[in-house]
Amino acid sequence: MGATRAADVVELLGRVPAFATLEQADLGRIAQVAVPREFAPGQTVFREGEASDTCYIVRGGHARAIRTHADGRSITLATFGPGDIFGELAMFEDERRSATVEAIDNTSVVGVLGPDMRRLMREHPEIATRLVIALGRRLREMNERLSRQSFQTVQSRVAVVLAQLVEQEIAAGKPGTDVLVTATQADLAQLAGSSRESASRFMAVLERAGVISQGRGRVVVHTPEALRQYVF
Repeated sequence: MGATRAADVVELLGRVPAFATLEQADLGRIAQVAVPREFAPGQTVFREGEASDTCYIVRGGHARAIRTHADGRSITLATFGPGDIFGELAMFEDERRSATVEAIDNTSVVGVLGPDMRRLMREHPEIATRLVIALGRRLREMNERLSRQSFQTVQSRVAVVLAQLVEQEIAAGKPGTDVLVTATQADLAQLAGSSRESASRFMAVLERAGVISQGRGRVVVHTPEALRQYVF
């Protein structure tokens, strides 16, 4: 791996919350075994039920995790942008994937094979210790977020989800106004844990207020800071 590319991967890994407790030397070791991959819009990264042997960190573009019901309906569980990690349990053990992940747009990632990661943890036990600490923090944060959401109104949950998607776009280098978010009303409803009808009504409120404009499978958030007034 070239020195420039290795440095770029180390910088990317340093932005990943799951690796927040790792030191530069640890990140450098992981970067040495990281493999770049590219996915076209709609291309599947992995499918629900497949064996898991790789975790992925997004360098550019966006992907989403979906789960399909027996009747053919799909539910979006999460979206991933630059700096996000998915499939991270593959670092620790080989299990079946719990969801399908597919690219939303042109998406570049770096993949880390589970066997490579486990070898690094055996050779450098401090990496395993630091990863457990970071993942424990993430679990606490997730529990706190779920607790807060249980007391929030539908409009508050949708506003929070939309704000998070906007933050992803801004972190990827987009300007702070007129931010394009690639998501349908159904996606937003699923991420917010609400019905599509309830999410649609609230999105109409935002559009009338001039906060957003809507198109087919896309939302332009004109004034992201205005979303805060809808969070209770």
